[in-house]
Amino acid sequence: MQTTLRALAALLGYPSPELQAHAGEVRDALRSEAALPGAALDGLEPLLRRLESRDLLDLQSDYSELFDRSRSLSLHLFEHVHGDNRERGQAMIDLGQQYVESGFFLDGGELPDFVPVFLEFASCLPPAEAREMLAQPAHVYAALAERLDKRETPYAAIFHALVALAGGKLDVEALRELREREPDEDPARLDDDWEEAPVTFNATAAHEMGGPTGVVAKIRAANRAGREAGR
Repeated sequence: MQTTLRALAALLGYPSPELQAHAGEVRDALRSEAALPGAALDGLEPLLRRLESRDLLDLQSDYSELFDRSRSLSLHLFEHVHGDNRERGQAMIDLGQQYVESGFFLDGGELPDFVPVFLEFASCLPPAEAREMLAQPAHVYAALAERLDKRETPYAAIFHALVALAGGKLDVEALRELREREPDEDPARLDDDWEEAPVTFNATAAHEMGGPTGVVAKIRAANRAGREAGR
């Protein structure tokens, strides 16, 4: 699974001359490790062929149009889990701390919840732990796969592959909530969404936002257990 996760992370990165030049090697690595079912491997083929054959500037423009200009397709996990509430910042800190404690140090200024970074981290874990880690935000992958399918882009295949790697274990209720909360991409509404909200200092507000879920909940639970064991 390690090679497959790293290959998927590479495919989900910003198109580069290196990625384009080595797309064939990515294909060979995916098929050699055979961690994905045949249907998922075949689903990635249109993206690989596209990377091999399209002009690099067109590839980069398409990538930016998809992932940099659409909140509903954000490649940051906590954008979908927490949105803009205060829990997102703490979740980012917790996940980054888990990386550090596992000896995984971020480079290049990427945030810890950036999906390619998350996949690179999972690839460093033993297979059982990697699969469990992947399964926690599997509902996010499923939602992104659906949204990308609607746009008829081959990038959808990456998220279908991640759902398969996660063992198909989906939090159905969480997926339903993501579908209901899908951001409105209408330009007129986007301006309102990005408008800075007034700051309030209500002591009860943070509690009303609800606690963290998934990856972050497990991190905090483990940290609490460690502190209690050390007493």
